Amino acid sequence: MRTKDDIMYMIEEEGVEFIRLQFTDIFGRLKNIAVTPGQMDRVFNNRYSFAGSAAFGDRNCFDDKLYLYPDLDTFMILPWRPQQGKVAKIVCDICYADGTPFEVCTRHILKSVLDKMAAKGYSFTVDPENEFFLFHVDENGLPTTTTHEMAGYMDVGPVDFGENARRDIVLMLEEMDFEIESSHHEHAPAQHEIDFAAQEALKAADSIQTFRFAVRSIAKRFGLYATFMPKPRADVAGSGMHMNFIVKKDGKNIFRTEDGQPTKEAYSFIAGILKHAEALTAIANPTVNSYKRLFGGFEAPNTIAWSRKGEKALVNLDNNFEDTKVELRFPDGSSNPYLLIASCIVAGIDGVEKNMDPGSEYSDNTDMKDIKYVPENLKDSIAFLEQDKFIVDELGEEFVRIFKQIKTDEWKDYLREVSDWELNRYLFKI
Repeated sequence: MRTKDDIMYMIEEEGVEFIRLQFTDIFGRLKNIAVTPGQMDRVFNNRYSFAGSAAFGDRNCFDDKLYLYPDLDTFMILPWRPQQGKVAKIVCDICYADGTPFEVCTRHILKSVLDKMAAKGYSFTVDPENEFFLFHVDENGLPTTTTHEMAGYMDVGPVDFGENARRDIVLMLEEMDFEIESSHHEHAPAQHEIDFAAQEALKAADSIQTFRFAVRSIAKRFGLYATFMPKPRADVAGSGMHMNFIVKKDGKNIFRTEDGQPTKEAYSFIAGILKHAEALTAIANPTVNSYKRLFGGFEAPNTIAWSRKGEKALVNLDNNFEDTKVELRFPDGSSNPYLLIASCIVAGIDGVEKNMDPGSEYSDNTDMKDIKYVPENLKDSIAFLEQDKFIVDELGEEFVRIFKQIKTDEWKDYLREVSDWELNRYLFKI
């Protein structure tokens, strides 16, 4: 456990001049207040407040102040910032003035789920597979979807134009104590993947937020823009964020037998995910654009089914020589990692506790008439979330009410837009 004295020693020893107090809004976007070392007493005493509407993205729907409660163990110096006048960050929970957790703080929602599961003996490790694009910026420094490279899956330089940027991202992350397992070029031009080692669930969610922040910041140094948008271009594969789960009970992996075979609990965890898949899609794929990836071809995972190696199945059972994991293939990088991990944990454990059966494995011989698909758009997925009482109860009715309201408005905004596709198709014909 890191103490206040530890942090102040690091600040003084390393010459840190700014500390970012970071928090996450309900949609997974990182926010912060920057302070100087002279203000750390206020930080430690939880006296930094902000306009509560910032917890709801760009919606002005909360009038009261909220307060930042720092998690001291998350203090970290950012290695890509200047060596003189260094910058650090610390992750904060969102609370009311009296210290009561803000009920729709998504980090609090995950912590509550983990506390409830810990009381039953469960613990969770998660390792994400993070895909993103590195695009050029225009003359004003604004992002585009332009790239001049033609590299494909696991290609190398000089065909892979982003190789140097990706290498620096990995090296910087390792300076931040990430254990990077692998990195490579993905299928689409300018698309990349970096995978870091499994971590305890809360730390994994924190790490995903730090990872996204780091990737964008380091890409900018190369004159590039990093985006985790699921489908920035229609003509190539989209970006996902596959999530691999291991569940332990009383310290033992419940997915793997002593002789290395998947257990009944592994199949039941999968069954729980599949049972709640339509509701989970709203959390795992929370933008209009998410569904362009899921239903845009390129073997995107949209079938509510499981497999040992299928590209299109929502869930894969990965039983390798080291361990047994359940891989969720449908989430994307627009999701809030705290909500995503929390909702998948409760859905999977629901399957375990109710001894659910996932049904037959999906394969090329599966009769497609028997297959269900995830919702085809944001509107439908929000409706499924609202109808799934189990997930609503676990995430909190107030959170789901606000999430539904804002996401429904987002869907309506989308419907009002006139797209280039419509102009190209209809303007000269009608």
